[in-house]
Amino acid sequence: QVQLVESGGGSVQAGGSLTLSCAASVAASGSRPRRYCMAWFREAPGKEREGVASVDSAGKITYGDSVKGRFTVSKDNGNNTLVLPLDSLHPEDTAMYYCAAESLPGGTCPSFASNFGFWGQGTQVTVSA
Repeated sequence: QVQLVESGGGSVQAGGSLTLSCAASVAASGSRPRRYCMAWFREAPGKEREGVASVDSAGKITYGDSVKGRFTVSKDNGNNTLVLPLDSLHPEDTAMYYCAAESLPGGTCPSFASNFGFWGQGTQVTVSA
């Protein structure tokens, strides 16, 4: 089991910045530790969910096509946090941003189109013109 808590959302003007963080709390399993992929998604009203970035248990990063290279994700392994700085924001970036996690053999990440098993409550990002 993993619990995910997002933070860092808010309201900014176009061109502003926000930094999102996802804190993961993973239950220790003794001799059977679980390896998790962690990812950021976003979902705007009336729009399909989009994958932003994912990081597998080995640190491999995959970016979603929708972000067009605009964002960079980093992971604090010691604190099990996934940090997503959002810079030069546009109104089209307005969405609920969700942290997600999934456990696959080897700790690899599923595709963004696949259903992740664990989700945070989300943090709202609102960008005004």
